Amino acid sequence: MSETAIMTLTDRAAQRVKSLLAQNGEETLGLRIGITNTGCNGLSYTMNYASDQKPDDAIVKAADVTLLIDHDAVQYVAGTEMDWLEEGLESRFTFENPNEKGRCGCGSSFHV
Repeated sequence: MSETAIMTLTDRAAQRVKSLLAQNGEETLGLRIGITNTGCNGLSYTMNYASDQKPDDAIVKAADVTLLIDHDAVQYVAGTEMDWLEEGLESRFTFENPNEKGRCGCGSSFHV
């Protein structure tokens, strides 16, 4: 039986993360993904530059990109695909999360 990846990245997302890390100019290990309680549906994704690895981080390596997943977020993001979307004047990371049971109308928060 195969194990579900904690998180996967599309090629577009990986290229965008690489670009952001290169522009950061600081010594970074990768991008830290977390979850916070916020919004009208309860949970929202967080992303920050990671300069160090916490002992309980889950590590995802794909296409020369490292994601450090906060321990508390793993249960919410397991199986999620991260993508980079550009539509007109808008650009953003998107998350296709099989654990989501609902999302708010503006798309900024979700619940499981």
